[in-house]
Amino acid sequence: MSGAGIMLMDGEVSRGSICTTDSVSDLIERLQYELGEGPCIDAHLGGVAVMEPDLSAPASVRWTAFTGPAVTAGARAVFGFPLRVGAARLGALNLYNTRTGALTDDQHANALVMADIAAQTVVLLQANAAPDTIAHELAVGADFHYNVHQAAGIVAVQLGIPVRQALVRLRAHAFGNGHRLTDVAAAVIDHTLRLRADDNGLDPTETGSWS
Repeated sequence: MSGAGIMLMDGEVSRGSICTTDSVSDLIERLQYELGEGPCIDAHLGGVAVMEPDLSAPASVRWTAFTGPAVTAGARAVFGFPLRVGAARLGALNLYNTRTGALTDDQHANALVMADIAAQTVVLLQANAAPDTIAHELAVGADFHYNVHQAAGIVAVQLGIPVRQALVRLRAHAFGNGHRLTDVAAAVIDHTLRLRADDNGLDPTETGSWS
């Protein structure tokens, strides 16, 4: 493989990446977080390994927004493996390759072992953390996008919807208007952007602008 990353998830909500091996894997993790789609997301939600041996010419397109930027960055094959300990679902391990091609049986078996080790490590590191906090060892170098979660809370209150739906609306607004999700979140927190129910543009009562 050319690189790897580990994403933590809570239910259907991505918490962000705790580690990546290079700039391409970092971009892959960021794209999945901002767009809400990709191999890690599917592996976590489905509980099974997700394989795409030819990202530039897949048999069927399943990640409409994710695929283009990932290919442009150099990823030609991506693989997601769920992180699970018993019934607990923690996230997913993402592998990418700059060459197309499926995993061999040995590579697939090794990836499953790696995912299991990563899951056990996350549980061990988190064991002594205070309730509702992330262990220091996991937080060091991680990218948890705290401002996005704060913005989702604000939007949830403003629109009277669950936080998970608010996060979806933030992503839709960012993608539909060509903005980074973190920039949209910052604008919501600064009260220079207020999402409407249709997720598009500024609230008619807002006169401020942002870029």
